[in-house]
Order: sequence, then structure tokens, then C-alpha cells
Amino acid sequence: MGRLAILGALHEEIADLLAAMDPGAETRRIAMRDFQVGTLWGTPCVIALSRIGKVAASATASIVIQEFGVSRVLFTGLAGGLHPSVRVGDVVVADALMQHDMDARPLFGRHEIPLLGRERFDADPALSALLLESAREFAGSGGLPAASEQPQVHHGLIATGDVFVNDNDLAHSLRERLPDALCLEMEGAAMAQVCHEFGVPFAVMRVISDSADHAAKADFTDFLVNLARVYTAGILKPLLQSGVLRNA
Repeated sequence: MGRLAILGALHEEIADLLAAMDPGAETRRIAMRDFQVGTLWGTPCVIALSRIGKVAASATASIVIQEFGVSRVLFTGLAGGLHPSVRVGDVVVADALMQHDMDARPLFGRHEIPLLGRERFDADPALSALLLESAREFAGSGGLPAASEQPQVHHGLIATGDVFVNDNDLAHSLRERLPDALCLEMEGAAMAQVCHEFGVPFAVMRVISDSADHAAKADFTDFLVNLARVYTAGILKPLLQSGVLRNA
């Protein structure tokens, strides 16, 4: 079984993972990115900072698949809440991802990926189920600061686009157009498309940092600095320690 790739768009989202890698991890620099190759909580991994946006995520996903032969790709990080049921601090595990800013009409349907004949990419059910289980255990564990409300864990559609949504009108428009989308981010569906084309299973886990409204910048920044790493390590550590991903 090949390594698990863990990607994040910002350093704070993966900082605790990098710090927890076993001694002897190797750093390989490819295409202006550092790839940390080693063992994390007993599981062989390659961890990388993808940087922000669809092109950056696509490039990073392509590299871990082609250069490191990973068997699965996991993208983790923050997102803006879109669906009314999703609150700041909640966790979303994707069952599918789509690009909300893809629009090649009239040549193709709105949101359809040209020449692939599809709008959405399904996440790997087995890996997503493991993430959901670990996220639910974390949510009920009391591992967050005392002032934090207990997070809810959601499973559903994640929408990706090359825009940081911090405008009430734009968020409302997206909510009406994509009523089943739980949250918004800037990398997941692009990574998912690359994995789909290579035939590599993938999963995406997002923590809601803001409500994609006029306060999104301040809320996102505060959550990124203070809580992002708590969620990422808190959810992934017991999953990787369990050994299930080494033996799957």
C-alpha cells in the first residue's frame, strides 16, 4: 500500500502534522513546494502545503500522485459555511465536490467540467467514513477550548471556487444556486478532479471558520491562528494511530 498524502492550503492548517512526523522525515522540494516524506503517527505519509486556489491544489495533487505514488489523497483545512445548518466550528466531510465558478456555457452546462461530462466528483466512501467517525469522536471529546461550542459534523457537498467569499450578496446568490452545498473553499474540487483523472481515491475534510459574509476575513484569520491546528491534529491523530490506513 502506498503512502497517504495530506495536503493543506495554509501552513497553520498542517503545522501540527509536520511537527509530529517521526524523526528522519525527508524533505523533497519540487515545483517550489516542500514535500515532507516520512511517518506520521505510525502511518506512511507525504505532507505538503499546496498553497491557495485551484491551480495550486491541482499542481500539488499531480505531484504527490506522480512523484510519490500515493495511494490516497486527503485535503484538510478551513472553509466558509454556506448551508443554514452549518455553523462556525463545525466539521464538513465531503461526499462530493464541485466547482461553483466553472461556467463554459453555451458549450457545456453550467458547472460541468468540459470533456469529462460531470459536475461533481465523489469522494472515496471508505476514507470519508473513517474521517466522519474520527471527527464525531473529536467533536464529543471536549478537546476544544472551554469557550467553544461542541461542533457538529456534516457529510455532503463542498463547493470550490477561485474566490474568497466575504460578501453577503454573493453568499446568498450561491446559496440559492447550490442549495445542497454545505460550505465554500478554494481547492478541494480541483484536487478531486486530478484524483479522478488519475484514478486515486481522495477525501476532503473542512472546518468552518466563517460564514462567507462581510465578517469572513476577520473570522477566518482568528480561526486560522487559534483553532485550525487543534481540529486537524485532533481528528487525524487517532485515525492514523489506529493503523486502519496502513492496512486498508
